[in-house]
Amino acid sequence: MAKKKTKKASEVEYELLEKPEEIASRLERGEAFVKKNSKLFGGILIVGILLIAGILYFQIDKQNKNEKAQAEMFQAVYYFEQDSTDFALNGDGSNPGLLRIIEQYGRTDAANMAHFYVGSIYLSEGQFQKAVDHLKKFSADDFFVQARAYSLLGDAYLELGNTKDAISAYKKAVDHKENKFFAPRYLSKLAIAYEEAGEIENAIKTYGIIEEKYFESFEFTNARKHKARLEGLASK
Repeated sequence: MAKKKTKKASEVEYELLEKPEEIASRLERGEAFVKKNSKLFGGILIVGILLIAGILYFQIDKQNKNEKAQAEMFQAVYYFEQDSTDFALNGDGSNPGLLRIIEQYGRTDAANMAHFYVGSIYLSEGQFQKAVDHLKKFSADDFFVQARAYSLLGDAYLELGNTKDAISAYKKAVDHKENKFFAPRYLSKLAIAYEEAGEIENAIKTYGIIEEKYFESFEFTNARKHKARLEGLASK
């Protein structure tokens, strides 16, 4: 069977240049198609314009809300730092509290940070499930604050008796841009959670990491002591 010959793009282009009437015919068909579907093209254009306008409006509105929320949140953060937790949460009658910031300003950066403060307060007050609910909604690029949030989340889970999620949260705290200043503290908490869960070997290994990698840390002495204690239990 003879192979069907196909024309190269250059050959087709050359033929068109040699036949101006063919070019005219194609242009006419194109114009007719555009005229016939003008409403469709117009609708697509309008949708595109509205979409771009909507995105720009959303971004500007979010930025404005965030700036306003940051300003209104200033006093609540001050109360938080002064351990005036009721005022920090609920406001003082003149300035809104952190809960109002979350409710009113939704997905702004200010509301995100407010979740961290609120979760910390609830944890200190023994309202562990509420602490979990808020800390889970918080996220940050800052390595210190995010790792701290994971650690607090682990504390809340551990208080609730949920050792599985506590272990997961502490692991995230340790692994989040690990550093020699805070990792030993988070590893100590992880080892405690492992022991609470009955995972003695994992607890021993975790204390061992502190012993091997962070011998200059404050947690080093306690890590050696608890590692030896658990090794004694495991040998029985």
